[in-house]
Amino acid sequence: MTQLSAETLGSLPAAVPVPGYDRSGITTGIVHFGVGGFHRAHQAMYVDRLMERGQALDWGICGVGVLPSDRRMKEVMDAQNGLYTLVVKHPDGTFEPRVVGSIVDYLFAPDDPEAVVERMADERTRIVSLTVTEGGYNIHAVTGEFDLTAPAVAADLEPDAVPRTTFGLITEALRRRRERGIAPFAVLSCDNI
Repeated sequence: MTQLSAETLGSLPAAVPVPGYDRSGITTGIVHFGVGGFHRAHQAMYVDRLMERGQALDWGICGVGVLPSDRRMKEVMDAQNGLYTLVVKHPDGTFEPRVVGSIVDYLFAPDDPEAVVERMADERTRIVSLTVTEGGYNIHAVTGEFDLTAPAVAADLEPDAVPRTTFGLITEALRRRRERGIAPFAVLSCDNI
C-alpha cells in the first residue's frame, strides 16, 4: 500500500477527493491541542471544506501534542505532510472518503515547547482549541476546581519554568502576546467540560 503524502496524492484513485487548494499558501490561524479522531473528523474537516471553497486559507491548523503518547501522531502527521483520509459512513451504508489537508503542521511540545509557545504567540494565531479529554483539564475530583497541586502544574508554576502542560504553554503564549501588544487569541474547548 502506498503511504499517503503530498507526493502520492496524484496516484490515488479518482474516486477519492483530495485537496484542490494550494496547501503551500496556507497560514496557521488555529493551534489545536489533542489531534485525535474527534478533531480530525470535525474541526479539521470543516476547515478543509472551507479551504476547498477558496475560503479560510489563513485558518490552517497546527496540531500540538503534549503527552508522550502523542509522539506517534507527530510521526504519522510528519510522514503524511499533515494529510489524512476521513471516511464518512452515510445512513444508507455507503462510504465517502476524502483526503483532508487543513492540518499544515504538527508540533510535539516535549521536544520543543518554545516552538509551541511561539506559534501561539504569533499574531496570525487567532484560535487555540483543545480536545484533551476531561483528564487533560486538571480538575480536582472533589472540589471541581483547577488542581494547582498536580506535579506538572506545580512545575509550570516555578519561576522561569519551561511550560510542560497545555495550560502552561497557553498561559506563556498569552503572556508574550500581552508583552508584545498583540491581542489575545480565543481559547476554544471542544471537550464536554
